[in-house]
Parts: sequence; structure tokens; C-alpha cells
Amino acid sequence: MIQESSLLNVADNSGVKLVKCIKVLGGSRRRFGGCGDLIVVSVRSIIPKAVANNNSSVKKGDVFLAVIVRTKSSFRRSDGTVVKFDENAVVLLDKQQKLIGTRVFGIVPRELKKDFFKITTLVKEVI
Repeated sequence: MIQESSLLNVADNSGVKLVKCIKVLGGSRRRFGGCGDLIVVSVRSIIPKAVANNNSSVKKGDVFLAVIVRTKSSFRRSDGTVVKFDENAVVLLDKQQKLIGTRVFGIVPRELKKDFFKITTLVKEVI
């Protein structure tokens, strides 16, 4: 479960290392988000190599949309299996909900395939 002010790792090569959740989208009183939900994030730290090369358009303090791809909190599938990850991670999106990075690291759940098919095609393993 991801809520406001949660710190999240970034699972793509956009040049961002850590983000902070500002808002969970999907309703006026929505407090928590799970895998596959959209959130608004603020960049907290970036990878220094990306700044030195000036090939990244992302700066500290920028605000982006993001989709949650991994959560420490477990969730249950309809067949009864429970899925749980080691970290909280997101993939950054722009305002038109297109990926900022060109690669996605780690594994993602297959529930993302319905709404974010592009993310599932860029990862090595979908569980």
C-alpha cells in the first residue's frame, strides 16, 4: 500500500533514483494505492551520472505521473495466490502517460498487462 509521503524507488532508466508520493489518483478520498495504480510523485534524488552527461531532462523537484509496479504489501489474486515484493517501486510517466525511460528493471506483476502493456513488454520477467 502506497500513500502520501511514501518514498519509492524508480525501476526505469530515466535518471531518477528516489521519488516521493504526492497524491494517489483515482478518487477524492482515495488514501492507498497498489500495483497498477497511478500516483503523482516528486523527484527526491537523481543519479549523478545522468546530470553530468546532460542527457536527462529530469531535475530534482520535478513532478511526474508514475505507475506502481512493486509493493511490499501483499495482494491476493483471484486464483488464491499471494504476491509480495521486497521493495516499493514505480515507473515514471509523462503527462500523456508515456514512459520517460526506455528500459524497466526488475520484475512486475501480470496485472499491469491490462492497462500498461508497454511496461510488461520492456521487462525481462512478468510474474
